[in-house]
Amino acid sequence: MPDASHARREQVLQALARYEGPLLSYAARLLGDAEGARDAVQETFLRLCARDPGALEGRLGEWLYAVCRNLCLDVLKKGRPMATASEDGVLERASAELGPDAAAERSEGASRVLRALADLPANQREVLRLKFQHGLSYSEISGVTRLSVSNVGFLIHVGLKSLRQRLGDTAEAADAKGGAR
Repeated sequence: MPDASHARREQVLQALARYEGPLLSYAARLLGDAEGARDAVQETFLRLCARDPGALEGRLGEWLYAVCRNLCLDVLKKGRPMATASEDGVLERASAELGPDAAAERSEGASRVLRALADLPANQREVLRLKFQHGLSYSEISGVTRLSVSNVGFLIHVGLKSLRQRLGDTAEAADAKGGAR
């Protein structure tokens, strides 16, 4: 039996290496709290350790995101105060390797996108982050959120349309302001 135990341990270590960072980011966005996010992700991996690895064949990522999401939602339901998520860490990472002009431009663009994203309804924000930040498929997002695949597609479509519109409006306003100088 040492072979099965070793294989299970390897599977958990591989999952940890692949999903820990993205799950921490996802949980931090849901909770607005880095410490709470670490707790949720730790509990997610503890639950993975107790799970039969064969039962998750081909859907490990979906399962991990769903468990993590449910743990975060439980924390939020219990009324734990939410800290506001800061853009600073995101903007620092985005501009770390750029020159000053490019970093300033990218920081401004990222800030506009984050503000526009923050104005979207929570369900649209969540599916857009799962799709574009975490790379999940519509089917995987459906499994995580318990929404139908068609509803996920609709939310992504409407969310992107709204983002394009909001970002287009702010770009036009910035152009008009710049042209008036």
